[in-house]
Amino acid sequence: MRATTAILAAAALLLPHSATRADPSSAGEFNAAGYRAARYRAPVTRDPAPAARLALPAAMLLHPGKDAQFIDVLPAEGGVRDPTTGAWRLAASHVTIAGALWHPEAGRGSPDPVLWRGLVAAVRKARRRDPSIPVVLFCRSDCWMGWNAAKRLASQGFSGVWWLAEGIDGWHDAGGKLVPAIPARVHE
Repeated sequence: MRATTAILAAAALLLPHSATRADPSSAGEFNAAGYRAARYRAPVTRDPAPAARLALPAAMLLHPGKDAQFIDVLPAEGGVRDPTTGAWRLAASHVTIAGALWHPEAGRGSPDPVLWRGLVAAVRKARRRDPSIPVVLFCRSDCWMGWNAAKRLASQGFSGVWWLAEGIDGWHDAGGKLVPAIPARVHE
């Protein structure tokens, strides 16, 4: 865990400063709580505080599912979840970072409460195994859903919450492995 702590401590030093300014033209795309609720695929121009941004080079040094709990919040485009069983029927396959969990739709500006509770339960389960395990939330590059999820989780009092801005796209472009994703089953 010392290596993970050192990687994350260095992460802020590796970041470009582009995602820290406010974009006044996007003001109407945020809900009253401050989460992006429209046009999720757009350049991210705000800091996810109280979460922190994780630089891609630092993320690439981590082993998802071991050194950190990586959580993909990309929607299941055209997918339908059975509320009774929690199983998803997907319209299209999805690939994600090897070792990551996929919690579809949990990055919405106002996520379904059942789906959000499922993500929180996954974080709590990981923290029971390792109380200091970092949590890295992501979707695609230029996508606000990972930002929303990281900000929301950290705002609810979870520490060690990181946002990977480059997401699946950046991970793949940097040589990281992608695997078929299986959506988390979340019951009512």
